[in-house]
Amino acid sequence: MKENTKKHTFHIPVMGTGFTIDTPIKVAKYGISSVVSLVDDLLVENMREYYSKKMNIPFKSISDKIYDFRAKRFTEYLNLLDEIVKQKFDELKESYHKNIDEINKYFDMLPDAASLKEDFNELIQNNEYVKKVQAWLNEHLYPGTIDVNIMTKLDKPNFNNDEKLPSEFNDAHAALRGFANSNLESSLVLSAGMNPRLYSYLEKFEDFYPDKNGKIKKKIIIKVSDYRSALIQGKFLAKKGIWVSEFRIESGLNCGGHAFASDGFLMGPILEEFKNKRDELVSTTYKIFVEALTAKGKVVPETQPKQYITAQGGLGTAEEHEFLIKHYNLDSVGWATPFMLVPEVTNVDQKTLNILNNAKEEDLYLSGISPLGVPFNTVKRSTQEIDKLELNEKGRPGSSCPKKFLLFNNEFTEKSICTASRQYQNLKLKELETKDIDPFDKQKEKNKIIEKECLCIGLANSTRHLHGIDNNIKSEGVSVCPGPNLAYFSEILTLKEMVDHIYGRINVIKRTDRPNLFMKELALYYDYLKNKIDEIDTPFTDKQIAYFNKFVDNMTDGINYYKQLFEEAKDKFGNVKDDFLTELENIEFEINNLINPVKAVKVS
Repeated sequence: MKENTKKHTFHIPVMGTGFTIDTPIKVAKYGISSVVSLVDDLLVENMREYYSKKMNIPFKSISDKIYDFRAKRFTEYLNLLDEIVKQKFDELKESYHKNIDEINKYFDMLPDAASLKEDFNELIQNNEYVKKVQAWLNEHLYPGTIDVNIMTKLDKPNFNNDEKLPSEFNDAHAALRGFANSNLESSLVLSAGMNPRLYSYLEKFEDFYPDKNGKIKKKIIIKVSDYRSALIQGKFLAKKGIWVSEFRIESGLNCGGHAFASDGFLMGPILEEFKNKRDELVSTTYKIFVEALTAKGKVVPETQPKQYITAQGGLGTAEEHEFLIKHYNLDSVGWATPFMLVPEVTNVDQKTLNILNNAKEEDLYLSGISPLGVPFNTVKRSTQEIDKLELNEKGRPGSSCPKKFLLFNNEFTEKSICTASRQYQNLKLKELETKDIDPFDKQKEKNKIIEKECLCIGLANSTRHLHGIDNNIKSEGVSVCPGPNLAYFSEILTLKEMVDHIYGRINVIKRTDRPNLFMKELALYYDYLKNKIDEIDTPFTDKQIAYFNKFVDNMTDGINYYKQLFEEAKDKFGNVKDDFLTELENIEFEINNLINPVKAVKVS
């Protein structure tokens, strides 16, 4: 695909393991890019069978008994997605002289300012011949990309009987190999932090290197939380001759799924730093990149490959979308959580859809349900939560752990097990019973143990239900991963309605009290800090005091930045500017009240 063919200014990020597993089939033909999770190879195999039968494509199952089955499952599924998307896109282009509605939908969803839309309308108005229009469509229309996501931390080792397999058979390594061996020309999104061994594995695949024109068949996108992380990871990969084609900045807390909270660094100042240092980031990494390619005897491109900066997390209005694009010079903005209310796009079963559609602020919370030990944004009363509580009431807490993707704990066993598993929770609860502690504290500890949820099953079950998949897994509960922003969306929407909302052609938010995305993130960080302080019994240690002070200093820097931003860009915020400034003053006062007692505590 040509570098300049992205017409939309938004993309659809990955959601869970199953919610966007087949989203490209639904949106790529309209030029919209989306991201598929490469975690659950069993679900991927189920979906390959489902779509093969639906599209009358020959299907041969890949057994988990064969060599390198995990990588092969991902490769075959991605190849199938590629085949289906190309077929649907060709059908859309050919629909011009058969069914004009489909081709009109493609153009109607583009931003109003897109020159492509104007060119097409002019072509139609001039009553050009069908063949000429068809030739123009073939030359100028491109599908959205089928990008993939790998959580770098989900890289557990695997075994053949009791023999540990080499690192290239680790989960994330195998997923990477599955993508690398596929036919796709798209991007690999690496999230959840740096994994040096996994990053080094990229060197083994030619598709990640550029040709003489700078084209890279398989690009790298790094999801980052700040500029420093981008520079470190960009330089690390550049030293291996691997170019980072995009840095994708995500809010630490105002997002869905796992929340990798920063130490009080806020989205606005982070975006500002990227804006100011963008040229420095490119020039620094490009020099290292060229040196590495030369040392490897690889082709050095005649032109410097492009590097995009994008962001995501908490967006809700067209005004916010446009502001981020224009003020911070972003190339695209990710919209995730709102698309969970768009059945055309994501796999959300009816029960879960009803829960999400009716969710209010108090229903959406940062939980401890993830076995990764990372805070996880979710919603109250999900069907998986209900199933989990029922099992506990029956005296059978925990999951049977059939998929085993989140095996990281070695407290009781030589081989790693999952903290959401029945095995772990039984062992942990038995250990708890031997402790002589206050009954109230004991109950708190018990709640933390049984809170863990089988995300491997829960995040895939909605897709199973919608597609009638039976893979012999008995658990039916659905885990769900919306961000706090969902509270302000209260309608089931079509794809076109959601896109029209993003571009400001309609407004689907009926409430008038939705906070600005920056203000919402600030409030979330205040709550996060307060909970952190409340969790600790005084006296605080020197280390804890230093951490809290640093956290507050970073938040205060962010508040001062927003004060200046709202003054300088007051034309963008209109009448609400004064409200924002008042809110900033109030939360600054609350933060000081929160930190002052910490500063006053003497270490014993």
